[in-house]
Amino acid sequence: MINALKLPNNRKLVFDQPLVMGILNVTPDSFSDGATLTSEQFVEKALVMVEQGADIIDIGGESTRPGADPVSIEDELKRVIPVIEAIRKQSDIPISIDTYKSEIARAALDSGADIVNDISAMGFSPDIAKLAAEKKAPSVLMHMLGTPQTMQKNPHYENCVEEIIGFFEERITYCTEAGIERSQLIIDPGIGFGKRLSDNLEILADLDRFKALDLPILIGVSRKSFIEKIHPTGLPANRRIGGSIAAVLAAVETGADIVRVHDVYETVEAIKVWAAIKEMN
Repeated sequence: MINALKLPNNRKLVFDQPLVMGILNVTPDSFSDGATLTSEQFVEKALVMVEQGADIIDIGGESTRPGADPVSIEDELKRVIPVIEAIRKQSDIPISIDTYKSEIARAALDSGADIVNDISAMGFSPDIAKLAAEKKAPSVLMHMLGTPQTMQKNPHYENCVEEIIGFFEERITYCTEAGIERSQLIIDPGIGFGKRLSDNLEILADLDRFKALDLPILIGVSRKSFIEKIHPTGLPANRRIGGSIAAVLAAVETGADIVRVHDVYETVEAIKVWAAIKEMN
């Protein structure tokens, strides 16, 4: 598997241990932690995650929860660009931009972001793959059925993992033909994005099957609704920390290279304990 991704300014993202991607939703309507904060408060939140051990900060200006409405390019730019610029002035932490719009991705990369994290696997914008190639930006390809507005309306698979692997094979070919180096790609099976509970569990249980693609694997399980389906409490999403940690550890056990989380401190601590136990074998 690829051992490192190239970043601007001679930096690298090295996969010698599971990496923690901290989620920074610069939106008022995130399913889990959306809030009306100032740009300065979002920046402070990001810097706290860096102090807590985050390896990457993932910034998004549009909620992609099931049923979420799209956000205009202008509004998304106003949300994310000042935050990216301010973080970059204070830290060299790798920054990913969570967007499927080429206009947002270009502005973010020009403002100091390093990675494009596209929920559509470069499928919604005809220009975003060429942009990533031009900028030599590492790119996350995520699997999703349909769109955020439709993805949870009766999703169905005959063989979930096999079909998602086939999807990635097609998208990897598309991206490399657009000029992106294969060694700059990351795959994300898209937990909760057009998936039933059984699909999410199958992906996590059989994550090692995605290793056949020989690319780093990103998994996002943090606070997602499948946890509530397993352990119904009726509590807000930010109370699903226990389930999130359990799913993260299951994912790193079966091959996740990056875990995308809200609770950075708790996740870093959990992975350190997991790794120390593994070293005893």
